[in-house]
Amino acid sequence: MKKYILHIFLLISIIAFAQNPMVKAQIETSQIRIGEQFNLRISVNEIENVILPKLELKGLEVIDSAMIDTLGNMLVQKYIITGFDSGAYYIPQQQVFVKNQAYLTDSLLVNVATVAIDTTKIKKFPIKAIKAEPYTFDDFKIYVYILLAALVIIGFWIYWFVIRKRKMEIEEPTFRALPPYDEAIYKLNELDEKLLWQNNKVKEYYSELTEIVRGYIERELKLPALEKTTDEIIETLKDFNEAETISTSKETIDKLKALLQEADLVKFAKSKPLAIEIEEDRKDAKLVIDNLKPKPIIEDDELE
Repeated sequence: MKKYILHIFLLISIIAFAQNPMVKAQIETSQIRIGEQFNLRISVNEIENVILPKLELKGLEVIDSAMIDTLGNMLVQKYIITGFDSGAYYIPQQQVFVKNQAYLTDSLLVNVATVAIDTTKIKKFPIKAIKAEPYTFDDFKIYVYILLAALVIIGFWIYWFVIRKRKMEIEEPTFRALPPYDEAIYKLNELDEKLLWQNNKVKEYYSELTEIVRGYIERELKLPALEKTTDEIIETLKDFNEAETISTSKETIDKLKALLQEADLVKFAKSKPLAIEIEEDRKDAKLVIDNLKPKPIIEDDELE
């Protein structure tokens, strides 16, 4: 008798367990149209040490999932699912771990049907001509790059063969040089306006004064007077005068000698001439420039 009671008790337990499985998957519908959504509900008869699956489907897509909910001693996870291709698709068995033990849900079949279209009620329109797409920069960028490259090449060619060549050529002076005499007189007047010796710059005054006279001799007589010493200049002028290649006098050469020697004393011996002596030297410089000329060359036709 006890044996029969035990069998009955086990049978009741098995039936109760079958009616209340540990994990369960349910869908609200098994028939949807393309694009429609439905809910998948996975419930677990336990709330501790439960690991729910990451849902992976084929032919169906998970749109969203809700937060895990607790209902008494049960965990519930809801998913929103849809399908975009017609056909029959299975939601496969999902493995759920409860207290380190694996449980499987049932697989569920979902049919996705196409939306029926009544072509008799569709308004027909004439076929439109193909509309050209609007132009964008990408349509023309290759031509823009080619144009830029061509401009760079042309610019480089102009610079290399025109501008650079022009820069390398010796530029001719755009001004007309004054004759030696006019230049010397112009520089003497400039020197007077500087008022150097009047401002105790006697050394600078004599340096510029003798440089003007030497520069005049160098240009007018073709004599490198700027590079020669006082004695060399005087000896050369005396030779020119004796050879009658210049038009001057012994007095002019003597005044030039005295002027150059006075300047040497000021520059090298720190001599300080008086104001009247400085003015006389200025007059002597003008006298030398006025009276020191190359002798004119007489051509053969004039001799005849």
